Amino acid sequence: GASRGIRVAPSAASATAPAAQPPAGPADVAPSTSLSVLFATGSAALTPTATRTLNELGRALTDPRLAGNKFRIEGHTDTVGTPDSNKALSEQRARTVANYLASTYHVDPGKLEAVGLGEDGLLVKTPAQTPEARNRRVVVVNLGG
Repeated sequence: GASRGIRVAPSAASATAPAAQPPAGPADVAPSTSLSVLFATGSAALTPTATRTLNELGRALTDPRLAGNKFRIEGHTDTVGTPDSNKALSEQRARTVANYLASTYHVDPGKLEAVGLGEDGLLVKTPAQTPEARNRRVVVVNLGG
């Protein structure tokens, strides 16, 4: 179908349905998007792949149709480590993403709410102490205007 709201495509090669074409309006903005902003175990540092994904997101967030919207940036971890350390790490990851978007794309920091969810909300259910890259991620939720 047509792309809606914030969309981070795997490549720019899919020019048949660019994100800029849908009609404007809050009904056309997806409530959330799960981004593959992946982190190394125990790290909140952006990898080159994460930076490329955030560059696509940053360009999307500068779209005038999203100018009045606020976004929650949710950091997640896998189950390696203690729940307390993972909560702190997930908060660092969310802040890293928010700071990158604010400094690189001049997204108003007041429109970015960074929260860490730690091991809550695993994308892939795993037992404790299981490294799973898909769980070390950031989710961006469009809170609207």
